[in-house]
Amino acid sequence: MSDDDSAGDRTVRDVVESVFDVVAAAAPEIRRALPGRRVESGTDNPSGETVMAADVYADELLADRLAAVDDVGEFASEERESVADVGTGLAVAIDPLDGSSNLQSNNAMGTVVGVYDASLPASGRDLVGAGYVLYGPITTMVVATADGVREEVVEATTAPGEGGENAGGTVTRSVVEESIELPADPTVYGFGGRVPDWPPDFESYAREIESELKLRYGGAMVGDVNQVLTYGGVFAYPALQSAPNGKLRLQFEANPIAYVLEQAGGAGSDGERDLLDVEPDGLHQRVPLHVGSERLIDRLEDALA
Repeated sequence: MSDDDSAGDRTVRDVVESVFDVVAAAAPEIRRALPGRRVESGTDNPSGETVMAADVYADELLADRLAAVDDVGEFASEERESVADVGTGLAVAIDPLDGSSNLQSNNAMGTVVGVYDASLPASGRDLVGAGYVLYGPITTMVVATADGVREEVVEATTAPGEGGENAGGTVTRSVVEESIELPADPTVYGFGGRVPDWPPDFESYAREIESELKLRYGGAMVGDVNQVLTYGGVFAYPALQSAPNGKLRLQFEANPIAYVLEQAGGAGSDGERDLLDVEPDGLHQRVPLHVGSERLIDRLEDALA
């Protein structure tokens, strides 16, 4: 449904906000569950990557909660092979725990969410909302819609079970930035992949950038992107010689993150075109990802042309 369409009295905007209400409410539960789930689950996801026990927990929790949101019609996750039909309405695609390999070293990780007004797999142009939770020293949630980008602090007020055996936990959300825009003067960069695996054109670009900006790379995309959103700069997980199609997933990671950065005044690219213009050819399709300050992305595309 378009932004003017509604199911009952609910607009697309209402549904998007309901999705992020659910994500915010789940965030403290996911965070509380991490200490006991820092081990491998013994399974791989559809992309062939090892799944941590925390990935499984976050995926199952969010799948149950998001499928129950009114006017959500499809649900898909990086951890699941196919799209689940859960009703009629918008489609939600998630990376339940981005950067879960950081669990063992206790570094940042997060949850990435894209809300599409189309059946999955969908183009980034079909996004009507996107965002991420960052489990850093503080739990924050960044939400992007057609109205702009905001940041909230998410705090658990009570834990599940407090106030009665069946009582759910409650969450406090405080908006700390109502309208985020990338700073005009970029400061930081972070590039994924092993340097010997970078294509020569990207390595040349990287050498220029590292002489101008400060390195910020923590091994979880949401943490590195949040640095770029805060300070300005560029994040990239480029095509690699061993992975020419890239490593990040278009539906679950690249499209939502590019949407957030573009709504904040930045840009996203697969190295040749705007990421939001990439036509999907599969649910778990991989793509090179480059996002950040517009002039740095323009320079990257020139370098890779």
